[in-house]
Amino acid sequence: MENEPLIDDALKSELSALYRAKSRHYHNLAHIEAMLGLAGDYRGSLGDPEAIEAAIWFHDAIYDSKAKDNEAQSAALAEKRLASRSDPSRLNRISAMIVATATHQLPPFDDATATRDASLFLDMDLSILGAAPDAFDAYERAVRREYAWVEEPMWRAGRSAVLKNFLARPHIFHTEEFRQRFEPQARLNMARSLAALTNS
Repeated sequence: MENEPLIDDALKSELSALYRAKSRHYHNLAHIEAMLGLAGDYRGSLGDPEAIEAAIWFHDAIYDSKAKDNEAQSAALAEKRLASRSDPSRLNRISAMIVATATHQLPPFDDATATRDASLFLDMDLSILGAAPDAFDAYERAVRREYAWVEEPMWRAGRSAVLKNFLARPHIFHTEEFRQRFEPQARLNMARSLAALTNS
């Protein structure tokens, strides 16, 4: 069990097929690759980089914009597919991180390294918020396409509520590194998006 990687090529291709679904405009392979790139940037800061890689690969594996339990379903898939490759405590950590992407609140780990890893993982997932304005706008359009079934007034109300929730937080990102790298731009992007949703 120890020698077998958590995520091997067979699992990557199985998951890649899910991320390639035509209904995915943002929650796709490009999002996973962007997060893996950030995990590489911060690899030296991660206590368990392999567990983070697994959480990245699985966190949006199940994605249906009409469902309310995508994160729980993705975590359940991770538990099922990784059960033979991981000890239970590591699997619980991976699962808890995936579930936490629903709210982007930190899981209540009692281990400082696990908390630090989860902080970096959640920040990687939200890094698009602090992207350059054109990349952020493309992300917003892609998410809107994933919710094409939602009528415009409902979309505006729902999306505005999400943006307001993030903007009201003392910090959007959990770690100092991501706050410095992405927070100022994220606040500008989201304020601009909120203004467009509420003014036009």
